[in-house]
This record gives sequence, C-alpha cells and structure tokens, in this order.
Amino acid sequence: MAGWGLVFMAAPTTSLHMGSMTARPASAIVQKTTTQRSNWASMRAANSDLVTEDNISAPVRGRAAAAAMVGEAVLTLSPILLGLAGLWAIFHKFIRTSATPELAFAFAATSTAPPSEKAWSIEMPSVFAAEAKTGSAAVAEVAVEAPAARPPAPRAAALDAWVPEMADNGKDYGVISKQHILTVGVSVHATPVEIRERLAVPKEEWPLAIGELVEHPNIQEAAVLSTCNRMEVYAVAPCDVNGVRDVVNWMTAHSGVSFEELRPYLFLKKDGAAVDHILQVSAGLDSLIVGEGQILSQVKSVHQIGSEAKGFGQYLAAMFNQAITAGKRVRAETNIATGAVSVSSAAAELAQLKLPTRKWDGVNVAIIGAGKMSKLLVKHLVSKDCLNMTIVNRSLPRAQELQEEFPEANIKVELSDMMMEVVASSDVVFVASSSTEVLIHASDVANMPVPPTLVGGVRRFFDISVPRNTDRELNTLETARVFNVDDLKEVVEMNKESRAQAANEALELLKEEKATFEGWMASLQAVPTIKQLRGKAESIRLTELEKAKAKLGDQVTAKQLKVLEDLSRGIMNKMLHAPMQALRSEGDVQTHVHTINVLSRVFGLSEEDETPRVGK
Repeated sequence: MAGWGLVFMAAPTTSLHMGSMTARPASAIVQKTTTQRSNWASMRAANSDLVTEDNISAPVRGRAAAAAMVGEAVLTLSPILLGLAGLWAIFHKFIRTSATPELAFAFAATSTAPPSEKAWSIEMPSVFAAEAKTGSAAVAEVAVEAPAARPPAPRAAALDAWVPEMADNGKDYGVISKQHILTVGVSVHATPVEIRERLAVPKEEWPLAIGELVEHPNIQEAAVLSTCNRMEVYAVAPCDVNGVRDVVNWMTAHSGVSFEELRPYLFLKKDGAAVDHILQVSAGLDSLIVGEGQILSQVKSVHQIGSEAKGFGQYLAAMFNQAITAGKRVRAETNIATGAVSVSSAAAELAQLKLPTRKWDGVNVAIIGAGKMSKLLVKHLVSKDCLNMTIVNRSLPRAQELQEEFPEANIKVELSDMMMEVVASSDVVFVASSSTEVLIHASDVANMPVPPTLVGGVRRFFDISVPRNTDRELNTLETARVFNVDDLKEVVEMNKESRAQAANEALELLKEEKATFEGWMASLQAVPTIKQLRGKAESIRLTELEKAKAKLGDQVTAKQLKVLEDLSRGIMNKMLHAPMQALRSEGDVQTHVHTINVLSRVFGLSEEDETPRVGK
C-alpha cells in the first residue's frame, strides 16, 4: 500500500494509464483485497472437513505448493514494484514542474520505450490544460503574429516617367562613395495637415517601414522621421533618380495619397543638401518654432530604432549620429534655445491670445492625453497662471504623475470614458493624444451647453495631434472653433526675429559638422587605396630583397640579413609617408577624392595589390 500511496502523492488528481487499464483508487483496492481474503478464509473453513492430506495425491500437493510460493512471491514483490512506480511518478512530476525546459527536454530525449508498448503517462486536469492554453501558448501565438512587410508596389506610369529635380548644393556623393544620400518628404512649411496626417507613420511602425523601403531595388539603406510637423524618408541609393522614384512609390502605397496629389508638396534633396537638411532639423532650425528641443529627441529615436532595424546601414547611422552631435552642440554653443518654445507652449500661447480677456481666470481647461506634449502644455499653462484643468487619459498613472509634478495647480484626472462630460464642462480643450482616429465629432459638441460669455460663448479646441483627433466640421458650429498645428504660425512669427542671430551662428557650426561627416565618407574610399598602395610597396620591397639575398649567396650572416630587411622597410615607409598623409587628410572632400584618384593612377593600383606578393 505504501507504493500506491507514493503514486497518488505524485499525482493526487490524475488518472494513471497503462495500456487500456485504469488504476483504481487505493480505498477500493484495499476493500476488494480484504473481501477476497475473508472469502478465501471461509472457503478453507468450509472445506476443511472434506479435504485432508491423505486424500490428496502427490502431484496435486506439488502444484498447490508451487501456487502458494508464487502467491507469496507476488504478495512480497508487489509493494516493492508499486513503490518503484511511485518514485518514478514523483521523479517524472519533478522533472515536468521544477526543471528547466532544457533539462526536461534532455530527460525526455534520453528516456526510451518500446514502440509497441504504451509508457506510463499522467493526464493533467482540464483546468491546467485550459490555463496553459490561455497562458504561455497564447503569448507565443501573439509573439508570432507580427506585421509582414509588403512587397514593393508597381510604379505608376506617371511616376516612372517623372524626372525629379533635387537640390544638391553642388556636391556629388556618387564621386565620393559611389552612393547618393536622398531626402524625400513633406513638412509643415508647405504641406497642409490633411496630407501630412495621411502620410504619418507611428514610431512603432518605423522598423517595418524601413524594411519595406529597402525591398525596393534602388534603395540600399532607409530611415523614417515622422512627427507632427514633418514626414521625411532618408535613403541611400546608387542611382539618385530611381532612388527618389522608389521612395515616392512607397509613400503613395503606404498612405493612399496618389502621386499627382503628393507631388506639389514634396521637397527633394540629395547628397550635400540632404546632409544640410538633417543637421538643420536636429538643430531646430527647420522647425515651426526655431530652436525647439523636442525634435532632437525625435532624431535620436530614428537612430536608436534604426540601429535595430534591417536596412539602416553605415551611411545613415553615421549621418544621424553626426546630426545628434550637431544638435547638442548648437544648443550648447548658441542662444538658439534661450526663450525657445515648443509646439505645446505655442499652443498655450495661442490659446491665451484667442481668449477675449487674454487671461485664464475663470476658464475651465481640458487636456486630452497625458504624454510628453501634454506635460509641456501643463508646464506652460501653469507658468501663465492657468491653474484649473482636467486631464483625460486612457489610464490613470501617467495623468496622476502630472498631478504630483504640478501640485500648485488644481488638476483633476478622468478616464477616457468620461471625455465627453469633461469637454462639455470645459471652455478650452487641448487635444494631444496619440490616437490615430477622430475622438471629438461635431455631432458630439453640437448638443453641449453653450460656453459662458467670459470666453465669448465659444468652446475652443487646440488640436496639436497628427493625425488630428478633432472633426474638421467643428468649425461649422457657432459655439466651437478648432485650431491645429498649422495655426501656430501666428505665434511663430512673433518669436522669429529674436532667434535670427542665433540661427546664423548655428549654421556656421553645422558647416563644421558636415565637413566631419563628409571627411568620414571620403575616408571609406581612401581605405582600399591605402591598402593597395602599401601592399604594392611591400611586394616591391620583398621582391628586391629576395634578389639581393640571391646575389649575396650563403656568405651573408643572419645579422646582415636583418640589416637589409630593416633598410628596405625603412626606405619604403619613408617613401609612403607623404602619400599616406594625403590619403588620410580631412580637408576639402573634392580635393581628397582627387588625391585618391591621382595616387591610384600614378602607382597603377588595383585590387590585386592589397595582398603583397614576392616576385611581382
């Protein structure tokens, strides 16, 4: 019975199977065994008068003795076997529940059973099976389901016939590195928000976008920078024209905006102009609000996300790294960030300008969203003495963090299901959520109470989300007015002159950063030339040294041979010093490339020269 106890200790809620036989509960077995023994005792007592030793033959007595011995053996060995089975079940359970997956797998791999027999197994209760299905298995299914990159769409005939005109600042990187750097995009300066929001790519989809872009035949590397003010694609391509066509082809396929609709708003830059652009973007010179700092963190995100994505290669990695360095340097060495405002602060300032009283006293404010832009909104609103506001968010923790960070303000927090009630009780509503859908429709606002005369009877919405989260039809209502990021230009013009001098100083710094990047690019082409020049010189040295050894014969000592070796190597190094310095120069890129080409022709260099050879 101890054996059965061990078995059921190992699997108290399971059924044990061996073939088609099902083990019975221990209590049933004990009861049956007791009953059988009492029956046997009764039979013996009843037959004791009939059966005697004298009337049983010798063969019968022999068979009875053998049967008795077998029975005793079975009774003796069965507890031992059951105990071993119980220990096996406990050990098997321990392996399944406590060991690592690798150990369990190794254990399973080493245990073998005859193919014709069924091994012992434990059926887990259905509740465990359901738990496993909804637990790790479900997680595995979610992990497998990842959006697949779409293959390149066929080019439209108009796009294939298009010859793009690109600004290049007079520098052709194809001469330097056999590759062109391209920038194709739209920005707040010339593109309406209706187009920008259709082209927008959420940050979590940037790796997928990069993967889709490099699937095009003319794109070697790619990166995406998509913010509320811009959507830009950076690419490296051996052919600039076809590279631009492929990028535009992807943009139209991704957004659903036709080529004819998109073309008037596109800006195209290549090589030097493309590098100038990303440096200026990172420094805040191309922002709607000059000097704003949020764009630098967004450029950092491009580099961080790109470094983990297929298709973000060495050229773009180096360029974005240089842009990050340039952005930090401009903010550290100029006054461009002094008094600079962000999109959030510009929205707060514009909202105050639109209030009849130009003050926040008595005005109820709502903020939809609790991200970085909302945090900046709260900061600037508090600085303007706007202390009565309600933050609406999908979850409480982030909104509550703003409550704790600005204790001087009367900040209330509500979940998204209370959004319409909060809007109805607010006079100014800032929308800064990450939603890709419209959250506030005209039909929702039409039936809301009319705002007080303090705010002119108009409920003002300031939507700084891209894509927009407010219905454009709100402007058709008499009691509502919507402002989006394009309307912030009114505030921008007020701050532009104060930062003009700092912007000029920043441009001078960016020229130095650009020269550093172009020097690095040129050095990539100089490396094979340096290897070829040194390899060829080493081949000549070794060949002439072998000739000298042959002429001197066996009379030359080891010390003399060492002198010859040092002499030949010293002459070679001194002759190569000036050419090597010229190849490593970080001066003008065009001059550097010209030097590389001249040295290649003068010394007759080829790829074979990289490996030194004797007798060449």
